Amino acid sequence: MAQTTNSPELHPVTEELASGRNFAAVTTALPSGMFQTQVLWVGVRDGAVVLNTEVHRKRYENLQRDPRITVLIRDEADPYRYAEVPGEVTRTTTGPEAREHIDELSRKYEGEDYPSDAIKSERVILGVTPHRQTIVDQNQDTSD
Repeated sequence: MAQTTNSPELHPVTEELASGRNFAAVTTALPSGMFQTQVLWVGVRDGAVVLNTEVHRKRYENLQRDPRITVLIRDEADPYRYAEVPGEVTRTTTGPEAREHIDELSRKYEGEDYPSDAIKSERVILGVTPHRQTIVDQNQDTSD
């Protein structure tokens, strides 16, 4: 069963999935107009879906040029249940807060702080404002 909302407020299922130990497929637009998708850790802060990356990454460069993004968060316990969140990055945070945030995400996913030697450039938190959210649970209805 699919449920769609056009609100920037997080749907409870989006918040649940982003708060849990679930992975997100994150899609950004390349300069050519083609799309690039990567799997990232995801979280929630101040009522928004957040991601954490580094400023040298192509996804960050893509978002600097075009802030549109789609974040699809899959329920790792039930891959037929997910939230699709097309929107745009409307907030970025760098500095010590972004470094602390990647440690928070690493503890959620890996059980320990993010290794310092894995950081190649400045960390940045990406705050996503949804344009729409579609919640899918194919266990309840497979007609889509």
